[in-house]
Amino acid sequence: MEFQTLKKSHLKRNIIIGIMVIGIISACILTFTRSKYKNTQSIPLVNGTINYSLADLNIVAITVDGSEVDQIPDGNYELTSESYCTVNGEKDSNVKLSYDSTTKGLSVTPMTTKGIKCYLDFEKREMLLAEIVKNDNNIHDEIPYFANVATTDEGIYKAEDDWGDSYYFRGAVTNNYVKFAGYYWRIVRINGDGSIRIIYDGTSAHANGESSDDRQIQVSSYNSSYNDNAYVGYMYGSTGANSYAATHANNNNSTIKGVLDNWYTINIANKGFGDKISKEAGFCNDRGLVGILGYGTNETSYASVNRFLDVTWTWPNVLNPTLKCNQINNDLYTVSESSKGNKALTYPIGLITVDEMVFGGGNGRSTNTNYYLYTGQDYWTMTPRNFSNWAIVFYVEKNGIIGSNISVYSPYGVRPVINLARDVVIKSGNGTIDTPYEI
Repeated sequence: MEFQTLKKSHLKRNIIIGIMVIGIISACILTFTRSKYKNTQSIPLVNGTINYSLADLNIVAITVDGSEVDQIPDGNYELTSESYCTVNGEKDSNVKLSYDSTTKGLSVTPMTTKGIKCYLDFEKREMLLAEIVKNDNNIHDEIPYFANVATTDEGIYKAEDDWGDSYYFRGAVTNNYVKFAGYYWRIVRINGDGSIRIIYDGTSAHANGESSDDRQIQVSSYNSSYNDNAYVGYMYGSTGANSYAATHANNNNSTIKGVLDNWYTINIANKGFGDKISKEAGFCNDRGLVGILGYGTNETSYASVNRFLDVTWTWPNVLNPTLKCNQINNDLYTVSESSKGNKALTYPIGLITVDEMVFGGGNGRSTNTNYYLYTGQDYWTMTPRNFSNWAIVFYVEKNGIIGSNISVYSPYGVRPVINLARDVVIKSGNGTIDTPYEI
């Protein structure tokens, strides 16, 4: 009887112990499961070195383009499919890695608390300049009030050009710097064909509001003569002619075109940078008419007058800039490889238009020393205004206002404009004055 009682007592104890053991094992399994499949953890990597907050994560190797390194690479790099993690020594395909080159943040999903080791393999990601610019900026769809100059950073807006949607910078923007061919440039806009229009800004980088003659290549007359309608042209036909067509044929180079062609030959073509330049995009020298005539010494107003001037020749409250060329077959200057335009250019180089100046933040109503197109110098656009005793083309004055009361014979600054090809990639940079996009 005593033995049976003792036996029952041992059985009861064993049952209790068994229940406790099962409980402990269940708790361990639950804890391990929860730890192995946590939510994504983001690990900051400071200054390219391997700094992470979870001590149980071990990065045992980093390779870049097949070579082992000891830190996360700078610039636009991405993880390759060769990257993987092991859990307790076994490769685990359920563990996914992702990397943000902007923040240098590494994400591991799901995250384990122990026994995980990761092997990271990076390769350079080729980033298209146009893609980066659009990704790094908010695009405004609304139309600005152009009668007010843009004195602050207004970002990027959208408008249509002859190829499609174009994205232009406006105001005192600080993230449109480019370094190309040994010079500094500012992005004017992404063209509708995806190429990038840039304007010369010097042999060194210049801040908004800085006055410097380094921001132009030289001074020049727009044309060496002024006493005929022909001389509003970037190229022109016959002087003294009795028809519009003969006057505005594209047979002769303007003085300023000769300056630009020579500069392009020496600084772009001869230095091997020509393959980075768009052969599709063009430059508009809008010689459309308000009314008739446009030849000889006849009083003539050109199409820009309707967009920017009232009957008293002052700038009104409503301005209507456009990125479309009024007479695309004659006035849109392109090289022979382009699908559009007059195909009259030997070299794909031109000047900024008055419309692009207005889109960029200027006008003829107010001074503006803050927007990115201000240089503290007088410089030419390529947009005709009118002929009245002499040929007149719009220009930009020293104080940033747009002017139009002088003849094409005046010696003003020359700021080359070129279009980078749509497929150009950046080597480095974020578009700021200290770290420009480098091509």
